[in-house]
Amino acid sequence: MRGLIYWLVFSLGILIQIIHCHSSKKTCLPINYGALFIFGDSLFDNGNNNYINTTTDNQANYPPYGETFFKYPSGRFSDGRMIPDFVGEHAKLPLLPPYLHPGHPEYIYGVNFASGGSGALRQTAQGMVIDLKTQLSYLKNVKNIFSQRLGHAKAEEMLSKSVYLFSVGSNDYGTLLDTKTGTLLPVDHQEFVDTVIGNLTDVIREIYNLGGKKFGFVNVGPIDCTPSVRVLINNGSTGPCFKGLSAIARIHNNALSKMLRELEKQLKGFKYSITDFYSALSEVIKYPSKYGFKEASVACCGGGPYRGDGSCGRNKGIKEYELCDNVNEYVFFDSHHPTDRASQYFAGLIWNGNRTITSPYNLKQLFEL
Repeated sequence: MRGLIYWLVFSLGILIQIIHCHSSKKTCLPINYGALFIFGDSLFDNGNNNYINTTTDNQANYPPYGETFFKYPSGRFSDGRMIPDFVGEHAKLPLLPPYLHPGHPEYIYGVNFASGGSGALRQTAQGMVIDLKTQLSYLKNVKNIFSQRLGHAKAEEMLSKSVYLFSVGSNDYGTLLDTKTGTLLPVDHQEFVDTVIGNLTDVIREIYNLGGKKFGFVNVGPIDCTPSVRVLINNGSTGPCFKGLSAIARIHNNALSKMLRELEKQLKGFKYSITDFYSALSEVIKYPSKYGFKEASVACCGGGPYRGDGSCGRNKGIKEYELCDNVNEYVFFDSHHPTDRASQYFAGLIWNGNRTITSPYNLKQLFEL
């Protein structure tokens, strides 16, 4: 029954698109804004990993995921919706489909390419996730569909009005943490960041060459403050966030900002938005009650200290996972990912945040350009 309810909700979004178009033979364009195309990792993945051969570590298609909104595990790493769902809602768009969902070939309001566990580097969880370059190839397929239905010029015009939203990098840097010792691997951090940024830059340039002009980014958050890393570093005791990965995240975030400023100078018509997710999440973790939360260190779902052992929805041989009584009091739903309520807050910053948190444009302004 719960599965039926979810698919009714999802199908309603598709039906709205079909009604807008009036004809199955003609692709029409969104009325309010351009389309929204989503790239990245599990912060944004709305179900693509349901359709690939991977492990349950990289999937969220089992209870209790999805229980508070969809009433069924949709594949989102959340008790309900994720950040892109709320961003799309702000833009008056229906729920976007995951690209790999069968039987939805038009993508007139956009599509979600993101894959949980993926990074900018192909070797990050290689063979188990959809890496960023493969996500780019999916966009090229979508452009071909638009070109066939609209013609090449109209397809490029549509892509130029659309927004491309990214969450990339956390999983790449997560590979630098030795989970056995809780220490960082001995690699050159700046060199590693440069490689991640280089791969991301290549993808941005290719999207620009396809016609894309407007790009949105959430920078890398305070990775060390997630329940999953807290349990590794603090060995179950109460303690501060580990500083190693967060230091690398700050290097990445500075490099990302610099790279985008350079692209703005080099590429005609290129516009971008960066939301300082690092600062936003750090602030919520430090002062949860200020934002209406009671718990910002412990996950709602999972086992072990901080409920950070990654067992949400599964029995990993430690003990059966625990589930909190009131998910709305929590910042983290599982050991890595924000709750529906926290995602709604962060999406608001992305959509309409002021320049102290989202700049040089917020996403609303970017859509309106």
